[in-house]
Amino acid sequence: MREKELIVYRDFQDGELLHDMAWLMSHYMEAKDKETSAETMAELFYSCIHRLIELAGTYGFHGNLWHCYLANLLVNNENSYSCGCEIRGEIQGTINEAALHDIAIFKEFYDYDFAPMCEKLHVPEFAMTENYVGSRAESKVYNARICARICELAEKFNQNHTPEEMKATLTEFYREYGVGRFGLHKSFRIVHDDKGVRIEPILNIAHVNLDDLVGCGLQKKKLTDNTDAFVAGRKANNCLLFGDAGTGKSSCIKAVANEYYGRGLRIIEVYKHQFQDLNQVISQIKNRNYKFIIYMDDLSFEEYETEYKYLKAVIEGGLEKKPENVLIYATSNRRHLIRENYSDKEEIRQDMHTGDTVQEKLSLVYRFGVTIYFGAPDKKQFQEIVLALADRYGVVMEKEELLLEANKWELSHGGLSGRSAQQFIDHILGCVQGHAEM
Repeated sequence: MREKELIVYRDFQDGELLHDMAWLMSHYMEAKDKETSAETMAELFYSCIHRLIELAGTYGFHGNLWHCYLANLLVNNENSYSCGCEIRGEIQGTINEAALHDIAIFKEFYDYDFAPMCEKLHVPEFAMTENYVGSRAESKVYNARICARICELAEKFNQNHTPEEMKATLTEFYREYGVGRFGLHKSFRIVHDDKGVRIEPILNIAHVNLDDLVGCGLQKKKLTDNTDAFVAGRKANNCLLFGDAGTGKSSCIKAVANEYYGRGLRIIEVYKHQFQDLNQVISQIKNRNYKFIIYMDDLSFEEYETEYKYLKAVIEGGLEKKPENVLIYATSNRRHLIRENYSDKEEIRQDMHTGDTVQEKLSLVYRFGVTIYFGAPDKKQFQEIVLALADRYGVVMEKEELLLEANKWELSHGGLSGRSAQQFIDHILGCVQGHAEM
């Protein structure tokens, strides 16, 4: 087998299994002398079967595990061809010849008939991996949606008769979903360890949809208008969502991540202590074909905290221009982000330049071109939210009783807000389900 002749597709994660399988395919007929005995090769073959089944448990694969493994290698390998095709589709140039050369090698792996090897090495157990039925346990790496896409791609490859057809199928996958971690996942976090600054996927993002958010229609419209422009390649602004607690600011960002994933939008969550890593993060994403929102939740600074200076430079003001595929979205309970004191505006104080002090503290918020206010609902709006949520979740209760209980709930659970309304409905549903189980 020709795995060492690969040009574009190299340096795979979990690539050792490919090399071991390739060696067996090329040498199993030579099982004669002591060094390459059938027993030694069978042991390696069993090890490969073990790793395929372990991968099935880790990634959630089912069906033909060898085919799923190969498909997973192809969709995760970030190279000049796959990254060029992500979101945009087929690219031009000689790189297509090199990619086709590699896909032809993968097709040989894909079409390989294991029956003679199983017979020669007396390993019939490989048949278990050819029609594997997975468990219902959650994958440790992929959610069910991602796993299904890779297994479906493996099935589509079965229908391809030539390397050209297989390459076209793979390229369409790149165009529709992307490649690697950014192609398969919606949201990410930053990890800074001995290996440096890395962007790692968040495996379990809340499945919030924009339609699920009640009582903030104008805010959603302003946010989606800006995000629509961004993903379409038009001019867009950094956004600050500010206002009262529990009014849907963070939920709107999560809903945006779900709503625009199919259009190439990805969310990277960043915390205050990681602002000094922002330049390295941006350097890793600026040349990708996705649109990235760097998301900062509950953003605010005390007077003694200076991390905001890193953020100011990244948003606007540094020598290097912020890439066009990156925006900053932040949520905060504060309009001005940095704590201000009355002393900042007093005429007599130690600081001779009072105006400069005030401007310094306001300069960060001025870098957000779009600011969206989320205010707490009044009594009537709160009741409308409760009724809408009750209807959505199928709560069966007289309107007067429902609103009476909701009023009691908000008095002792955080006041009037969309969050307390949702918590109240969750409480009602929990009580109903508890009674049903008794």
